[in-house]
Amino acid sequence: MIADIEPLLRGRFGRPYRYVEETESTQALLVSDDPEGAVAVADHQTAGRGRLGRRWTAPPGTAIQASVLLRPAAGLAIQQLSLVTGLAVAETVELALDLSAQIKWPNDVMVNRRKIAGILAEARDGLVVVGIGLNVNQTREQLPADASLPAASLRTVDGVERDRAPLLADLLDRLERHYDAWAAGGLDAVFDGIGSRDFLRGRRVSVNGRDGVAGGLDREGRLLVDGHAVTSGDVLLFG
Repeated sequence: MIADIEPLLRGRFGRPYRYVEETESTQALLVSDDPEGAVAVADHQTAGRGRLGRRWTAPPGTAIQASVLLRPAAGLAIQQLSLVTGLAVAETVELALDLSAQIKWPNDVMVNRRKIAGILAEARDGLVVVGIGLNVNQTREQLPADASLPAASLRTVDGVERDRAPLLADLLDRLERHYDAWAAGGLDAVFDGIGSRDFLRGRRVSVNGRDGVAGGLDREGRLLVDGHAVTSGDVLLFG
């Protein structure tokens, strides 16, 4: 049961573990007094959010909807945390499916050209709250048909309905390890795992009105479009 995964935890992330059946957004359940690694989870979000004000929805009991509180040291490039978290999510998905997963800059995880997870990192009061939405047990009919990217769940990929608790415990363990490596050594410490899963490399894209070919990510986590480094923005794919 995702209501209680503490027996499955292997590190400090997930302590404390705050579960509610329903909330507007797990991002609001973590407060400045919480320790680093505190996690909030909901079976259902009524106003889940993605980047740029988009909505993120899933039927009750079908997805992992979690937020993690982080306290990165001053001076670290906190915008890189979406990629660091994306690596942890991608590895969790790969272990579950025995298939490759890709990271679509800046905050999506893809399988077979379909979005299976999204990440929302929000800075406030000297801390960062990272929201994670991972589609697990939705059927095709339960996935949004009008999303900007075609959607998938673990279940629509391989037909298996899964217990979400072990998946979340694995994800938190991987996130803790990658976050600690990043905090100690910057993006270089985890770049190989991120760069090798780059979904956009070689694709024609448009970012902030700039059209071109994505040439990969640089060591700062910026997207290169025809050699120009893009720090943030919304990516449109051509084909």
